[in-house]
Amino acid sequence: MMAQPQTKQDRTEARLASAGGRPSGAGWAETARDGALARVRAMGLPEKRDEYWKFTRPDTLVQPEVPEAALLETDESPVFGEVDRLKIVFVDGVFDADASDDLEMSGLRIERLADATQADIHWARDLYGTLEERGQTPVARPLAALNTALARDGVVIHVTGAVPKPVNLIYRHESETSDAMLHHVVKLDAGASLTLLENGPAAARLNGVMEVDVADGANFQHVRTQGRDHERRAVTHSFARLGTESVFKSFTLTVNGRLTRNEAVIELTGDDAAAHVAGAAMGDGDFHHDDTVFVTHDAERCESRQVFKKVLRGGAHGVFQGKILVKEGAQKTDGYQISQSLLLDDHSQFFAKPELEIYADDVACSHGSTSGAIDEEALFYLRARGVPKDIATDLMTLAFLAEAVEEIEDETLRDEITTRLQGWLERRRG
Repeated sequence: MMAQPQTKQDRTEARLASAGGRPSGAGWAETARDGALARVRAMGLPEKRDEYWKFTRPDTLVQPEVPEAALLETDESPVFGEVDRLKIVFVDGVFDADASDDLEMSGLRIERLADATQADIHWARDLYGTLEERGQTPVARPLAALNTALARDGVVIHVTGAVPKPVNLIYRHESETSDAMLHHVVKLDAGASLTLLENGPAAARLNGVMEVDVADGANFQHVRTQGRDHERRAVTHSFARLGTESVFKSFTLTVNGRLTRNEAVIELTGDDAAAHVAGAAMGDGDFHHDDTVFVTHDAERCESRQVFKKVLRGGAHGVFQGKILVKEGAQKTDGYQISQSLLLDDHSQFFAKPELEIYADDVACSHGSTSGAIDEEALFYLRARGVPKDIATDLMTLAFLAEAVEEIEDETLRDEITTRLQGWLERRRG
């Protein structure tokens, strides 16, 4: 790897110094963290000149000082509050045992990362940092390596069967200068299934990593909402590896937030696997939202879908960078990618970089990206039938987002997300 410019090295060392040192743990954990720290120093933390950061300024994500983020005061009911679930609560990136449920439930074993990394023998030793390291090629993801090196909290979840109800990771933001690093590891045994929910703003600044290993025939469903604290900043990374006939589906809803970048790196390594990644984002003003996705097909007859929709107004910015890589021998691949933005004024912008790289000759892969305004003819049709303009605009916005929301399999969760979208639109209308 080429030597980094001195200024980049200096910024990287300044950020490492501000983090308070690497956590201690068992030998395997220290080895993983040492390796991640070496990767961070070799790559250097991102800057805007880097190829995969040219649409998003990483300055506030990498600087030593945490930009203040005001707390949101709201009487809105908690997301997923009506869902029967096991709750695991983090406050500014620290596990809150008193606010969490008992972690015992059939079909799985849950432990704090801080506890698991102290054990000399633990199943997580084969996964912690492993998928993150694999995800560094061919695109460097130094903020994910920084997380592996320095994260002190999170959960490790071993799923051994069909889990009867969702596990809900709840992130509460209570300090205007909190700087959270959370690292989760999820292992699904063959034939196991889990629905994982995440919600909340987490901290003034969040760096999150989730590594998910989905064994043969296992099913992982993931639904996430990222909280409405507008001044928060976050970068998240999801790394997944799929076995034969396994399923990985993830959906993220983002409303508000000064800066959000969600990365997903998925490997389909077993035949007949399916991976769906989707997102709906809505924001206005100084809202910047970036989805960066890399899906690798390395087995036969696999399916992948990337469906991302953004609604932007008031000068908001949206970014989508998505790639489908089909390796040699990955025949019968079905890869689909769509990224679209709805611009509700002349000041907002959407940047898209869709990519296909194919080395097999029997595949069906497609990608598309569009950006545009509300359809004036459809708007006129609704208004001519007595629908007020603002309500008609909201109805068309919801219809625009529907393809992404439909990626959520569970009808109850899908309805919950739709309700949250309606609430955001109603508040903006007011």
